[in-house]
Amino acid sequence: MAATATWQPQEQGFKEICGLLEQQISHSSSADKAQIWQHLQHYSQFPDFNNYLAFIFSRAEGTSVEVRQAAGLYLKNNLRSTYKSLLPAYQQYVKSELLPCLGAADRHIRSTAGTIISVVVQLGGVSGWPELLQALVTCLDSNDLSHMEGAMDALSKICEDIPQVLDAEVPGLAERPINIFLPRLFRFFQSPHASLRKLSLGSVNQYIMLMPTALYVSMDQYLQGLFILSNDPNSEVRKLVCAAFVQLIEVRPSFLEPHLRNVIEYMLQVNKDTDDEVALEACEFWSAYCDAQLPPENLREFLPRLIPILLSNMAYADDDESLVEAEEEGSQPDRDQDLKPRFHVSRFHGSDEIDDDDDDVVNTWNLRKCSAAALDILSNVFGDEILPTLMPIVQAKLSTGGDDAWKEREAAVLALGAIGEGCINGLYPHLAEIVAFLIPLLDDKFPLIRSISCWTLSRFSKFIVQGIGHPKGYDQFDSVLMGLLRRILDDNKRVQEAACSAFATLEEEAAEELAPRLEIILKHLMLAFGKYQRRNLRIVYDAIGTLAEAVGGELNQPVYLDILMPPLIEKWQQLSNSDKDLFPLLECFTSIAHALGTGFSQFAEPVFKRCINIIQTQQFAKADPVAAGVQYDKEFIVCSLDLLSGLAEGLGSGIESLVSQCSLRDLLLHCCVDDAPDVRQSAFALLGDLARVCPIHLHPRLSEFLEAAAKQLEISKVKEAISVANNACWAIGELAVKVRQEVSPIVLTVISCLVPILQHAEGLNKSLIENSAITLGRLAWVCPELVSPHMEHFMQPWCTALSMIRDDVEKEDAFRGLCAMVKANPSGALSSLVNMCTAIASWHEIRSEDLHNEVCQVLHGYKQMLRNGAWDQCMSALEPPIKEKLSKYQV
Repeated sequence: MAATATWQPQEQGFKEICGLLEQQISHSSSADKAQIWQHLQHYSQFPDFNNYLAFIFSRAEGTSVEVRQAAGLYLKNNLRSTYKSLLPAYQQYVKSELLPCLGAADRHIRSTAGTIISVVVQLGGVSGWPELLQALVTCLDSNDLSHMEGAMDALSKICEDIPQVLDAEVPGLAERPINIFLPRLFRFFQSPHASLRKLSLGSVNQYIMLMPTALYVSMDQYLQGLFILSNDPNSEVRKLVCAAFVQLIEVRPSFLEPHLRNVIEYMLQVNKDTDDEVALEACEFWSAYCDAQLPPENLREFLPRLIPILLSNMAYADDDESLVEAEEEGSQPDRDQDLKPRFHVSRFHGSDEIDDDDDDVVNTWNLRKCSAAALDILSNVFGDEILPTLMPIVQAKLSTGGDDAWKEREAAVLALGAIGEGCINGLYPHLAEIVAFLIPLLDDKFPLIRSISCWTLSRFSKFIVQGIGHPKGYDQFDSVLMGLLRRILDDNKRVQEAACSAFATLEEEAAEELAPRLEIILKHLMLAFGKYQRRNLRIVYDAIGTLAEAVGGELNQPVYLDILMPPLIEKWQQLSNSDKDLFPLLECFTSIAHALGTGFSQFAEPVFKRCINIIQTQQFAKADPVAAGVQYDKEFIVCSLDLLSGLAEGLGSGIESLVSQCSLRDLLLHCCVDDAPDVRQSAFALLGDLARVCPIHLHPRLSEFLEAAAKQLEISKVKEAISVANNACWAIGELAVKVRQEVSPIVLTVISCLVPILQHAEGLNKSLIENSAITLGRLAWVCPELVSPHMEHFMQPWCTALSMIRDDVEKEDAFRGLCAMVKANPSGALSSLVNMCTAIASWHEIRSEDLHNEVCQVLHGYKQMLRNGAWDQCMSALEPPIKEKLSKYQV
């Protein structure tokens, strides 16, 4: 088949491909879909297969639209992988066949053509297809609806997928494509056809973030267009108008400032739109306004009108999926699709764990949630000012009687929870009344009122716990505690979930205050453990883990362990090593091991051995899933490593007998060089924990561990996985203080990585800076002769980092390093004495007597070294509070 401009399909090939496509899409055809797929794959080996697809799509008039569309979609997917390797003549053929389809009589063909065109532009750019821009302009200017719609459809897809290509110089064009299209898009804002109004507005909206010059200079025209479309009869168009205002307030609020009153008035009006999707888009505006930190006073006068709208939108819509879920009985087993994805956060060693607040990712966003979120943000911005408007409505809703008004009552409880943080000052004097009102609602006949009352009480838990000191406050805390425990045993799954989550929040706030009630809490949690279906079991595990962290060693009593451990161990024995329900149980055991400390030793051996087993199985599965008989899933490794860390931390040197009789060392080294960052992150955390309690067992492969850890500190690695670098850095420091001189082969490699981290501290995570400063100090302490010659390169940023660290053993080690280096190379710190003095002054008090004396010697040494007023000059450069702090070292 010669590659000429006049490529022609062969009749037989054409018929066979059409036949296959027909079978592919026919629902009735019993032909094996996989077989058809293989036939099509066979054809796709031919260099002109895409030409056939393009021909069928654009010219096969006698064939059904469905087959033509299928050819088009197949062509789109095929081009993604083959376009760049096609002969130029074939690329040209496909492109020339697509353009006439822009004006096709059938809407489906037009739309599919638009999709394929957007993909070709993604792959080959605009400059390689000058005819496209001309064709789009011709169609847009044609006044023929099919042509205008087809071109607009393609253009809108290009704007959505690759907006930047239209705002770039194109060889041979006098101006950027966006300058040619924008006036035409604005003109379509006033088209009588809703489809054109919608596509043109959607296309322009794609440029708010990029803000090309063309849009910037025609902003007035754009805003005028938005105001004209603001009351469009088509709800899709109104939704896009709201979306535009929301994006503008986020990205370019200055453009809206002159029109702000009108925009707010409009948003108030559409926030009540009969179409919920339009109202939802409008509702996003209030949070966006507050997040952009614009002056609150511009919103203030509208609050009396806005708050009632938000409240009325907080009631459940009749079609809310939660209403269906709430009917489900607790005894019904969960289906696999009910189980939300879970995210295990790998162990992180440091002060500011990278926080992840997004528990609710999986739930659908809707008008109710958006309105509650807006009220929450408004309460944080305006505080108690909103109460005079809000509370009368809340009180009225709460007092509505009758079964049919339950959604109003529920929305009022949600509102109280939403303002629980922002308006706490104004609510605090009435907190006892509010709590007293909410507790009976925990027993309401409507499950969604029971569940929302759990959540709202949890929003006040900090203040409920604060009141424990006086008798009334303790009674209140106790009745909330008992009320939530009752709801944990509710028969309704939705209520169980809300009660467990609320209880976990209360546990975190109450901590050791829970000790007197431990027995009754454990009994309720273990009853729930026996009663719950799979999905909510995860939340019980979480509540048990949180309880262990909250009460710590208090848990270590036979009466409590006899309630807690047998059911957990039974579950542990039921689950296979490849069952994902093991993850939350492993996490739960990690918290318990940590809380019980050596008290966990009676349970440790089977737990330890199983973790080793799981890691072995998974490493085997990674290499050969068929032979291992399980699918590889790295999360099993991460959770097992973290549980082993919990054991090492809890049992201390008591873990040594377990480590000595297994292959943990080799498994761990494998994990330290794994390609998955979260596996490496947990592996280095465990390496550091083992270095603390049984370094002797790491010894035979020490140099490999150190090399693997040092590799994580190369600047490219730090950028791609900061948490891995953080843990590796900490582990090196822990190993150094245990094996001393034996770290010497990697000292200079590590130092050369730590110095740039300290020099560019601004953009990096606080924990990594602290760990880098401590590890550098620990290496200097064990190998001062290697580190001290390089002091002047890092003294200043290092001392700055040291002065940010709170007093603890790790900081002591780092300062031992400082003293050791100064002894070895006193002149190395001369140019950074002020920084060194500031770092020394950051100690509240050095507990270790010998370190205190060493620091005194260092300061006195410099005082003697710097004669002729040089020492006094250095002292005068210090801030008065720092000089004050140095006085305890008698200088």
